[in-house]
This record gives sequence, structure tokens and C-alpha cells, in this order.
Amino acid sequence: MTQPEERQRDAVWMSEALELAALGQGYVEPNPMVGCVLVRDGRLLGRGYHQIYGGAHAEANALEDCFGSGESPQGCTAYVTLEPCCHHGKTPPCADALIRAGVARVVVAVTDPFPAVDGGGLRRLRDAGIEVATGVENGKSERLLAPYLKRVKTGRPWVIAKWAMSLDGRIATSTGESQWITGNASRYEVHQLRGRVDAIAVGMGTVIADDPLLTARHGGPRTPSRLVFARRRVPDLKSQLVRTGLEVPTWIIAGPAIPDSDLALLADHDVETMRCESEDAVEMIDEVLQRLARDDNPSGSPITNLMIEGGGGLLGSFAAARQIDEAHVYLGAKLIGGLQSPGPFGDPGFPRLADATGFEIQSLQSFGNDARAIYRKANPDLTQD
Repeated sequence: MTQPEERQRDAVWMSEALELAALGQGYVEPNPMVGCVLVRDGRLLGRGYHQIYGGAHAEANALEDCFGSGESPQGCTAYVTLEPCCHHGKTPPCADALIRAGVARVVVAVTDPFPAVDGGGLRRLRDAGIEVATGVENGKSERLLAPYLKRVKTGRPWVIAKWAMSLDGRIATSTGESQWITGNASRYEVHQLRGRVDAIAVGMGTVIADDPLLTARHGGPRTPSRLVFARRRVPDLKSQLVRTGLEVPTWIIAGPAIPDSDLALLADHDVETMRCESEDAVEMIDEVLQRLARDDNPSGSPITNLMIEGGGGLLGSFAAARQIDEAHVYLGAKLIGGLQSPGPFGDPGFPRLADATGFEIQSLQSFGNDARAIYRKANPDLTQD
């Protein structure tokens, strides 16, 4: 077989492994989504993916699938979307499992930047005499793994900004009315997204105007934590977020000017607090993102995906901090008009188009008369500070 033919064959099998990996979205974080297929002589022997956080990894599930069907993986090729681990975490090392199984060749899409792995899995496989190929369909795998890669490489979670606006770019009328710009089908999709992220954030303006609940009311693998950026005041004790603090994790991102007594009252209602050192919005966001990506935040587990639901002040601050990685834009079939009707992003804004953050469109869908466009930041910087 020629090299081009081998690369084409590898790409086909790796694409199948990537489809499997995507099934873990929302279930495995803060672990990465990973898929694996085992192939010998062009025949599929086993397939698996990382299904749930703390559970067996993709390679172990693929080997179990192979053995369960009465096959032997001896001499096969394993296609894995992310470098097999080489350390004892919640599960044994996957590199060792592949070695014991007698796998002859391992094809990997992306090297795992996690410090406990970071090329160690590949070295262990090569030291055992296994042929290793890397970089197959790495672009597709990096897109799938982008939230995990950002958190590991930069120490900050992946930030998804979501907003709904009218055809003329308004998120509310001049009197503040915003419910509802989009229809039921669009709102259903928003709840599906909520059920896949680790946390949802709003600003105090949204809490005061809408008294939101911020839950995933149509289910999903996750119960996202609810974050309120509160620079100078905190939510009322009668707000839905506070009244349901015992049922759904709720955190106040508190500016330094907020009195300790106000936070103590919230603590009595099971609301957690993350106190920031700076009141500057951009500095506050950067400090919070770094803390969220660690396991010493109130959830006790790193936040990989953070969803920003507004309002304009918070979205504007995240834009100024250049920390929006993905945007889900819902366009409702209404014209609102009015110079005083707000848009989705507030101050400070960018005075020059050349300074604005660029995005690339990922998908475009319609729900009845509504439309949703999903964008990702163009040329994201995933380097460590």
C-alpha cells in the first residue's frame, strides 16, 4: 500500500473514532472527549469512547468491545483521537492496556498536552515496539477538543457567548421587554446547550431585569452551576437564583466593594462566593477564569465550558477581555427599532474595526422562522501565559 493510500485509510478510520468521541460531550468533562476504533486487515474489531467522567477510557472500552465479540486485538491498529494516557488517574494507563493487548500500531490524532501525559504515552508505546503515527485528522480532533485544550494550555475555560436578537440587532425594546424575541424551538436549543456546559454566567443587570432561573429545563447530562458577576451589589434574597441555591449550585462573583455582611446573608441561602481582588471588569474576568479552571473552585472540579448569557454589560466586558471563544447567535424574525433599544454588547467596545476580534462561522441552522449561527474565534491563542 502506498503512503497516500495509507493516509487515506487512516483518515477514514480516525473520522469514525471522532464521531464516537463526540458522543461524550457534556458527560466526560473535565476529561477530554476521546474515541477509539480497533482495526485489522480493513475489518473493524472493536469501538469505544469515553462515556462518563471517572469511567473507562475510550481505549479500554474499545478493547472490551473487541473481546466481547470474541475477537483478539493481537496485531491490530488502534485509532485514537487523543494520545493514550500513561499515568494512573481514575483509571489505569491506556497505553499499558494497548501494549498488553498486543496492538501492533497506534494512530493518534492529537498529542495530549496534559502534564502527566504530554508525549509520555507515545514514548511508552514506541518503547514497547509498537509503531506510532500522529497528526491524522488532527484539525478535526483539535476542533472537537478545543475546550479541553484551552483549559489545559492556558489555564482558562472555553467561553461560549449566547444571545438572541431581532433582525435589526436588538436584544430588547426601548422599555426593556425581551421575552420573547425567538420562538419555542430556539429556546429549546438553548436549554439543550445549558445541559452540556459546566456553568452559566450572567451579570447583575440581567438578574434585576429578568429574575432568571438559568436551569436546563429540557434535561441534559449536566446541572450547570450558575454564576452572577456582581461588582457592587448582590441579588435580592427573593430572586429565583437565591431561593433555589440549595437545589442548583449558585455562585456570586463578588467585587471587592461588596460588604461581607451581604455575602454572609447569601451564604445562609447556600449561595457560594468567589471574591475578586479587582473591580475592573476585564481584570475581574481574567481572575475568575483562572480560578474556574482549577479544582479549588466551589464545585471542586475544573470548569471546562462556561456559557455567558448576558446581558450587554457582561458580554461587552468578555469581548473586551478577548475571552469569547464561541458564539451562539439566535436571530428572531422581528424588527424592533428604536435608538434606545439595546444591542447584545455594551461598553467598552472597540473603536477600530481592526481591533475587533474575528470569528469563523461553524454552522447555520433554522428553527421555524428563527436562525442560529455558531461562530468560533479565528486563530485562537492556546498558548500558556
